[in-house]
Amino acid sequence: MKIDTNAYGGRTFDGKIRSINPRVDSTTRNVQIEASVDNRERKLLPGMYANVKIEAGGEQRYLTLPQTAITYNPYGATVFLVKPGTHKDAQGKLQPVAQQVFVTPGPTRGDQVAILKGVDEGMQVVTSGQLKLKNGTPLVIDNRVQPADSPNPTPQEQ
Repeated sequence: MKIDTNAYGGRTFDGKIRSINPRVDSTTRNVQIEASVDNRERKLLPGMYANVKIEAGGEQRYLTLPQTAITYNPYGATVFLVKPGTHKDAQGKLQPVAQQVFVTPGPTRGDQVAILKGVDEGMQVVTSGQLKLKNGTPLVIDNRVQPADSPNPTPQEQ
């Protein structure tokens, strides 16, 4: 926790949060926090206004997938990966097939879900039509329609 005041421009004081009141004020959505601040020099005085910055966790990088790509069932969460097949299509190209793998989903933000285990960067994942798939099903890839990717989704009005 860092504290700065207008009285000492540019200078910050270090502090540590000691307790957080679990009750949230229903009108202001504020919580009360008790903190200790290093004030050995006695620069901070009672009644002074201060700006408090609380650093909560560091930046995390996640591999994310659209929520539509994940199928949840009693055995766990799964996705279908696009893998090269063994059969050739009418043009003589190998037709891709579906392969179901278990994943460990993590935090969500909007339409995206973090994947902690099961999928690596660069893998191609099926994002729609999973109900008709099983391992080895030949796939036709059509990327004309992309899944939603809103960090703050809202319901569509009818």
